[in-house]
Amino acid sequence: MCIVDNLEAMLARGQDSALLRFSLGGEYLKLGELTQSLVHLRRAVELDPGYSAAWKLCGKALVEAGRPAEALSVFDAGIQAARERGDIQAAKEMEVFRRRAAKQLGALG
Repeated sequence: MCIVDNLEAMLARGQDSALLRFSLGGEYLKLGELTQSLVHLRRAVELDPGYSAAWKLCGKALVEAGRPAEALSVFDAGIQAARERGDIQAAKEMEVFRRRAAKQLGALG
C-alpha cells in the first residue's frame, strides 16, 4: 500500500484534518496529479486558513497546473496568513513564488 492509499484510508475513516489534507495534496503533487492535489490543498486551507505551508503548496500546484493568475491570489492569501502568524520565512518564500507566477502570467499575456 502506498502513502497516498494510507492517507486516503485515514480520510475515509473520518480522520479529516488540515495536516492530512496537506499531506495528501503534497503526495498527489509529487505524482503529478494536480487536480487531486488542488482538491486537498484547498481543503487544507479551508480547515486552517492560517496554514501557510498549505497556501504555499497550493500556489505552487496552481503554477504547475498552468494557472498563474489563480496562484497569485493564493500566494497573496498565504502571505497574509503567514505574516499574521509571524511566519516570516514562509511569507518571504511565497513572495518569491508570487513574483515568478506574475512573470509567468506576463509571459502568457
